[in-house]
Amino acid sequence: MGRRREFDVEQALDAALCVFWRKGYEGASYADLTEAAGIERPALYSAFGNKEELFRKVLVRYYEQYLDYVPLALKLPTSREVVAHLFTNAVNHNTRYSDHPGCLGINAVLAGSDDAEPVRQALIEARAGVEEQLRQRLERARDEGDLPKTARPDVLAAYVLAVIHGIAVQAKAGFCREKLQAVAEQALAAWPVGEPASP
Repeated sequence: MGRRREFDVEQALDAALCVFWRKGYEGASYADLTEAAGIERPALYSAFGNKEELFRKVLVRYYEQYLDYVPLALKLPTSREVVAHLFTNAVNHNTRYSDHPGCLGINAVLAGSDDAEPVRQALIEARAGVEEQLRQRLERARDEGDLPKTARPDVLAAYVLAVIHGIAVQAKAGFCREKLQAVAEQALAAWPVGEPASP
């Protein structure tokens, strides 16, 4: 019979999440992770596998607990409301925690060695999934007349994510919430407006 785990798995995941968020994937050492989680390295391996497997679990948790505003945004009635909700929440999210500003995904993907390539690809795939959902929502907006008929939903979705990622990078670099909110409002001011379809 195996030994019973003497730690809370959920708390350990949350602790690891904060370490990865603050230091990125490669910047987070096993010593950092075990110290934050309050467990020994063998227990970390036993519960989560290697560092890459732990990060993948953390990434799922991050999307569920911290980026839950994304699916809520996609349900809003107009494309402008969708984008405004995404921008506002991105600013709040990236500046909320003074000890780990920015975005876990962006912090982890910007730099990495060849050994970290699988993690970088996982982050790229996660971002691409969000971009695809947003593209589909903007296609519907164009079909409904909420966006101009000439609008390119793929380019607009990429534009929105470029702004959000820029907000994350600047938050990590020390930009304050007020300045980033002003950036978001400036980006939103350029949002195209369509003509509603005739009844």
